[in-house]
Amino acid sequence: MNGQAKAQMVNIIDPDAIVLGGGLSNMRYIYPPLRELMCDHIFGDVFETELLPPAWGDASGVRGAAWLSDLEKE
Repeated sequence: MNGQAKAQMVNIIDPDAIVLGGGLSNMRYIYPPLRELMCDHIFGDVFETELLPPAWGDASGVRGAAWLSDLEKE
């Protein structure tokens, strides 16, 4: 697992949280090691960005797509 790409997102846009998606997001044990891997590539001394699972599980992307599809009808 490589945290460099996610660390670069944090360095560029400084989000409050990153929500991991897909089936891997169900594997809660990957969150702490991923955070440690990201720390090696973060600019600055403080890394406060949260790594979160999707609120509606691994189908959150499908749920979001359905919601956006409904907006196009208006």
